[in-house]
Amino acid sequence: MNLTELATQYEDKTAIAMENSGATLTYRELEERSNQIAHLFRSRGLGPGDHIAVLMKNQLEVFPVVWAAQRSGLFYTPVNWHLSTAEASYIVANCGARMLIHSESLGELAAAAEAASPALNSRLVVGGDLDEVESLEIAISQLPTTPISDESEGYYMLYSSGTTGRPKGILPTLTGESFGAGLGIDHLVGSEFGFGSDTVYLSPGPLYHAAPLGWTMGTVRNGGTAVVMKRFDAEQALQLIDEFAVTHAQFVPTMFVRMLKLPRATRNRYDISSLRLAVHAAAPCAVEVKERMIDWFGPILTEFYSGSEGTGFFMIDTPDWLGHRGSVGRAVLGVVHVCDDDGNELEPGEVGTIWFGDVQRFEYLGDDAKTAEAFNDKGWNTLGDLGHVDEDGFLYLSARRSDLILSGGVNIYPQEIEDALILHPAVEDVAVMGQPDDEMGQRVHAIVQPSPDATAGPELEQELIEHCRANLAHFKAPRSITFGEVPRLPSGKILRRDLIGITAAPGAAEH
Repeated sequence: MNLTELATQYEDKTAIAMENSGATLTYRELEERSNQIAHLFRSRGLGPGDHIAVLMKNQLEVFPVVWAAQRSGLFYTPVNWHLSTAEASYIVANCGARMLIHSESLGELAAAAEAASPALNSRLVVGGDLDEVESLEIAISQLPTTPISDESEGYYMLYSSGTTGRPKGILPTLTGESFGAGLGIDHLVGSEFGFGSDTVYLSPGPLYHAAPLGWTMGTVRNGGTAVVMKRFDAEQALQLIDEFAVTHAQFVPTMFVRMLKLPRATRNRYDISSLRLAVHAAAPCAVEVKERMIDWFGPILTEFYSGSEGTGFFMIDTPDWLGHRGSVGRAVLGVVHVCDDDGNELEPGEVGTIWFGDVQRFEYLGDDAKTAEAFNDKGWNTLGDLGHVDEDGFLYLSARRSDLILSGGVNIYPQEIEDALILHPAVEDVAVMGQPDDEMGQRVHAIVQPSPDATAGPELEQELIEHCRANLAHFKAPRSITFGEVPRLPSGKILRRDLIGITAAPGAAEH
């Protein structure tokens, strides 16, 4: 898993390909450019355990930078460039980055982050020129293409998505191992997901998230080729599977929905028979959506459930899922415990807070209180999710605790209502939340993004409410609907903190 050895073995084989642009990096090119950047890090005083921040769009230049950090023993933090200026600046400052490397098109955001980050002493731009900003290409042009003398494994330091509040930095522990040992995910994609030298992996997600970045690097560690999309487009994803004979791909449920809503003639235009594995994660997937994807792709879907914290990891393949519909699988890493609010472990079938035992500790950088909340006195960790296990040990998710709707003393899980609405032909996207109610405590409210050919208004609102009543218990059906765009991160997660402004918009009807 040492890139130098991989480059010697594979030479001009494509390691990374960007969509249909024709831009590629061979193993040899990735090796040489990442070595030059590693020498740059050392020349600027960056040693093992130091931090850099990467503020870049999905582009080829990301990969030499992150591989250089990985082989230099650095922490590297990919920054979500969709965040506000204040949020992105907070992350760069909070992680203690000493160097910021960014896309030319994100110069304004990078300048703001630089101004807010006292530890930062270098800022470099890739993919273009900016006045008074050092060019990475020029900075490394005269540096060696051979490895630095003190290579060791680095680690990506990620931030939580911040869907309900300020993002939290998840500080892992450096292994101290020599470069080539690999990270856990590198071995996992090989042993559990079948990645190897014949793998062609399609990565449609943003590289500032854990799975798209980690799995793309894991593809290279295992000798395969990664095809990276600049942004997800349903038809283009099918076209790339056809063009590159993709063997492995990773999606989030909203991507499945968008592909399923393509016209049948469009879906049938592309050959997807090369696919051996379609992985999905990041958000719960409606049972009907998954059933329809299995009917289309075949029994090749594997789901995993985990968090950026890297504690528990669950997975389930298609045969097991068909016998346990709705489950996210059994534990591969960690031991699952479902507990009530007093910490008592519950029986199978009972819903409670999901805890992971036998895990490696982590910390939320600079936030001792949040770190303490994430662990109990037994050393178990929770991500704040609710769910249950069945008699066979399969885990089922219900909701984030913060998303739970308590109406008239009854727990209502938004995901169940979202699942009932998402495949309705008039619904492009949907999010469900609780709103204050004088009588019931909370009532169910839906935010619906109508399909392009649907007309938002009272008639559609009543149709969707009746649709829910026909498919769910009446008390779970929305009492009101607001029509508007559902705020989501590119990872597919609903940006819950932005929903309040939508529900407060004028003209929301109530029933």
